Amino acid sequence: MELKTSDFSFDLPEELIAQDPLADRSASRLLLLDKHTGQTKHEVFKNIGNYLNPGDCLVLNNTRVLPARLHGARQGTGAAVEVLLLKRRDGDIWETLVKPGKKAKPGVSLTFGDGLLTGEVLSIVEEGNRLVRFSYEGIFEQVLDRLGEMPLPPYITHKLQDQNRYQTVYARYDGSAAAPTAGLHFTEELLHSLERKGVKLAYVTLHVGLGTFRPVKTKNILEHHMHSEYYQITAQAAEAINQAKKNGNRVICVGTTSCRTLESAADENGMLKESCGNTDIFIYPGYQFKVLDGLITNFHLPESTLVMLVSALAGREHVLGAYREAIEERYRFFSFGDAMLIK
Repeated sequence: MELKTSDFSFDLPEELIAQDPLADRSASRLLLLDKHTGQTKHEVFKNIGNYLNPGDCLVLNNTRVLPARLHGARQGTGAAVEVLLLKRRDGDIWETLVKPGKKAKPGVSLTFGDGLLTGEVLSIVEEGNRLVRFSYEGIFEQVLDRLGEMPLPPYITHKLQDQNRYQTVYARYDGSAAAPTAGLHFTEELLHSLERKGVKLAYVTLHVGLGTFRPVKTKNILEHHMHSEYYQITAQAAEAINQAKKNGNRVICVGTTSCRTLESAADENGMLKESCGNTDIFIYPGYQFKVLDGLITNFHLPESTLVMLVSALAGREHVLGAYREAIEERYRFFSFGDAMLIK
């Protein structure tokens, strides 16, 4: 059966794209979707503990977003340049997206923050990305914190007032070009209350690439080339997840990134061990999940790989029906929007 990209299309009024985060992370709305029946219920995110049981394992992605957008100039001409860090290749050499790209030829020097950071374009790689070697005094991440901006998705046009609002409260390991946005709804208080209830928390790492926003341009989704992202699972996280499975409890992923991490790393019996690597797993309807039983996720872009993943779990008709209801109820969509629990 051919799966068409257009099968995952829906009309979203532009005013429902959330431009700013809420003052209280956990005040977001929560749409509950039963993956078996398609039944829905409307809630507030801070009450999510009412739908989680003692022994359930909640899997969270503790990647930290780099303030990866740099504004600088080409040395010599002073012409403005914008550099987006995509992936650390080796030491101080990064794969980047440079705008304007035409003038960013190998050998060109770039400067940022009055020379606090400089870069040299080494080569042009796939999709026109540039390899840039950076030079600076001190620690790169600290220089980046001073000079960089959060690389907000293209559909967010407002300036972010507080950089931390595009980080989860449990963000730990630098490396993402985008936030694992389902986790933005959790406060430290909410996580503590879940632990007191007996819900187990397991932290994995997947560094989110900008490919997550890349639209599917092929008519047949099977022809879409999925981007690759680095993940890591600790022995402690693997043990907590395996234990939940063995005890007959649910494994609920916070976000599609946590889901892709587990499904990439699990063996055929759904068991995990300490591991790391790169994944380009593409999950769409017909996929048989090995580990996860439920998913906390935001509302995604039409025709995106993320809508396809959610549809693999709950069924395309159920998901599109829930999205129609969310639109009617004026839910907020995308990165700073409301959430959904598929159970």
